[in-house]
Amino acid sequence: MDCLPVPSGQAWKPDFFLRRLILMLDPVRQEVIAMAHTVVVKVGTNVLTAADGTLDPVRLQGLSDQVARLMRAGRKVVLVSSGAIGAGVGRLGLKRRPIDLRHLQACAAVGQGFLMRAYQECLATHGLNAAQILLTAGDFDSRGRYLNARNTIHTLFEWGVLPIINENDTISVDEIRFGDNDHLAAMVTNLLQAPLLILLTVVDGLYATDPTTDPAARKIDTVGAIDGDVMSMAGSSQSALGTGGMRSKLRAARLATAAGESVIMANGAVPGILDVLFAAEPVGTLFLPHGTTVPAWKRWLGYTARPKGKLLMDAGARAAVRDKGRSLLPIGILRVQGAFHKGDVVALCDADGVEFARGLSNYAAEDAQKIAGLRSEKIAEVLGALPYEEVVHRDNLVVIS
Repeated sequence: MDCLPVPSGQAWKPDFFLRRLILMLDPVRQEVIAMAHTVVVKVGTNVLTAADGTLDPVRLQGLSDQVARLMRAGRKVVLVSSGAIGAGVGRLGLKRRPIDLRHLQACAAVGQGFLMRAYQECLATHGLNAAQILLTAGDFDSRGRYLNARNTIHTLFEWGVLPIINENDTISVDEIRFGDNDHLAAMVTNLLQAPLLILLTVVDGLYATDPTTDPAARKIDTVGAIDGDVMSMAGSSQSALGTGGMRSKLRAARLATAAGESVIMANGAVPGILDVLFAAEPVGTLFLPHGTTVPAWKRWLGYTARPKGKLLMDAGARAAVRDKGRSLLPIGILRVQGAFHKGDVVALCDADGVEFARGLSNYAAEDAQKIAGLRSEKIAEVLGALPYEEVVHRDNLVVIS
């Protein structure tokens, strides 16, 4: 191997040359960074706040400075920011984060405006504007609202404005919640077909064992696929002010990588972390895509909209749909679960209820129940007409596992 050149003025430092060597041996990470023309950055509550729950102005300015540099470099950036409830806790002088819904939503109402004002003041030093976008899961279930959100974000890109997205905590209830902003960030990544999602947390990445209890815990630099073994590395911990934990971040990473995106998890409390990541230095954990890039329509169908019901299938129908790219015929349906209408998204499951695909149902649940297990030519006898031979047509179906 040729000797590594020493840059002018650079003293001989082993850590410098080790870093250069690692970069030479990690072309995959370099390619991921080079292809990241659009980036979704998710920042957690604990990254933005001090121990008492108040916003940390130094970290907020540092994050804004780094985002501004990415935008100046020509990258399109979306910031999915937690911190509204935490900011509300600090702004109201509460001693601890509330646990009941109405107080949490009230904290979010106070904190969201304060959070956005703080971001705008930080970005103003770079001549940039911020735009607030508050979303619920229902906005992703509706194809029309989903497309409107995407169009709005792309228009903000045209104007050089930073979209700052958060869950609409003040109105969200269990039925329309994402659960945490990790999941929301993955949904936004799929919405925009962004090549890279960055999850900024307060740990250095994914560890093989819990670093809080194992001083010798090994950080995983690159993950090829998020399987059961990888999920088992996540503990059950949850941050004091946030709603997510390592398991939440792994689920979000799996959602994004399954649709063809890359994910990096890194420590947002480290000064200049985005600068380091976009220099392709080997920090954090890189999760590689483990599926081909999915078209926009099928991203919404397979990875965004929530199923309204389930169709449980026999082994033959599962093989035909999953392995041979066939439509789902009524003869292969064992059971119908849930209340859904014609055109709704339904989960396609095996006989044990394990989901492996999603699609648009040609029939409402009541009619699907009536024709389950029948040959297609029998549909007219039961329903009085034959509107469709297939319950789910292969053109309106996405295999997700």
